[in-house]
Amino acid sequence: MVEWTDFERTTIQDIFAKMDYEVVGPAALSRCLVVYPWCERYFGNFGNLYNAAAIAANPMIANHGKTILHGLDRAVKNMDNIKQEYAELSVLHSEKLHVDPDNFKLLADCLTIVVAAQMGNNFNGEVQAAFQKFLSVVVTSLGRQYH
Repeated sequence: MVEWTDFERTTIQDIFAKMDYEVVGPAALSRCLVVYPWCERYFGNFGNLYNAAAIAANPMIANHGKTILHGLDRAVKNMDNIKQEYAELSVLHSEKLHVDPDNFKLLADCLTIVVAAQMGNNFNGEVQAAFQKFLSVVVTSLGRQYH
């Protein structure tokens, strides 16, 4: 079980309350697919992903980026039980979709960059540490089925 300070809990809730899912989700997933092109193999049925412009303009990528952020809402609402909250998603990603669990970390890093750019100077070291701790717990929970 993860111990959360009041600052961490409040910070995570504030970040997600102010986040524009319509912008951040697509931007984070697009960044991940551009920077780490081997991740594209999981999106073969999403159409044209041949270059950065095509990825950024792809409506299926945009929709999935939003879906990912809404999935993170579950963790925000259940910060004391993220592993249990993501148990089914872990099984889905490992057994049905066969997603390499390292990709969760890559996406978390891209999400951190996008959120930092959106928040600017408000994304100081303490806020970043809380956000990355949260994402680390999510990544570990999603990868739990693989161990």
